[in-house]
Amino acid sequence: MAYPAAMDTHPSLPQELGERTPPEVRAYIAALEARQASLGVLEVRVVALEAMVKALQEQLHQTARNASRPPSSDPPQPLPPRRRQGKRRRGGQPGHPGHTRTLLPVDEVDAVVVLKPAQCPGCHAALSGEDPTPWRHQVMERPPIKPLVTEYQWQQLVCPACGEVTRAPWPAGVPSGPYGPRGQATVAVCPGAYRLSKRTTQQLMNEVCGVPWSVGTISQLEQAATEAVAASVEEARTSVHAQAVAHLEETRWRQGGKRAGLWVAVPRVVTGFLGRLSRGAQVARELLGEACSGLLVTDRDSAYHWYPVRWRQVCWAHL
Repeated sequence: MAYPAAMDTHPSLPQELGERTPPEVRAYIAALEARQASLGVLEVRVVALEAMVKALQEQLHQTARNASRPPSSDPPQPLPPRRRQGKRRRGGQPGHPGHTRTLLPVDEVDAVVVLKPAQCPGCHAALSGEDPTPWRHQVMERPPIKPLVTEYQWQQLVCPACGEVTRAPWPAGVPSGPYGPRGQATVAVCPGAYRLSKRTTQQLMNEVCGVPWSVGTISQLEQAATEAVAASVEEARTSVHAQAVAHLEETRWRQGGKRAGLWVAVPRVVTGFLGRLSRGAQVARELLGEACSGLLVTDRDSAYHWYPVRWRQVCWAHL
């Protein structure tokens, strides 16, 4: 049976085969191909959605242990399950060696108070003599803190011969400000090493040490302490360059309200810190030095790829 020439054949069928195919079959084939095309589009969308879900799940399970992020960004963790109550009592078990504070030698204590019983509690007879091995108990106490104030009276005298006024020279080592070096060092170490705020540092110095401070003065002394230890910090930083083994790591950091990186190099003797606005390889070069040739222990971050491979063989993974 020949079909009219005006009737279009299905594009997937050859011309000759299409002319011999009944219209119902061609319609069925067209329906199947349309369905297959729609299924192909759905399959592509499903694959894309599965990839998106996998990426989101990986982000959801990222913590400070398996990703480079600070512990403070971790979500609240559920409490660990309570351990079953055992049969042993709390505290040290029988036979466990005790650990007590070691007493100072008698010649190193500031005061010795001898306590002697006056009479026997049984017969009330008077007691005398010396105990060669008395029971010793030591109490440590913080001494009362009273600021030591030194007044310098800077006099100026008039020469009786020519009338010139001469002022006494300023003594060496005397600061021009109202606070001495020990007080300045204490104020500088509280916000830095002990992570106290400036308000808390001010309260500590006022109430515990009896020295009045202002928040603005604390900020100025922090800057002065930074300048005073700059030479020692640079010496410690450059000593990292000559170490045989160094552990290097970096983490996120806030500096001046901007996202930065805090770098740390831990050799055997000193520990070097470096804060920069970048976490790139140039900071690692600055911390280690271009001439550093020791063994470098890292987490295989791309910032260390410039280092010779033969010295990057010992590495550790993020925990």
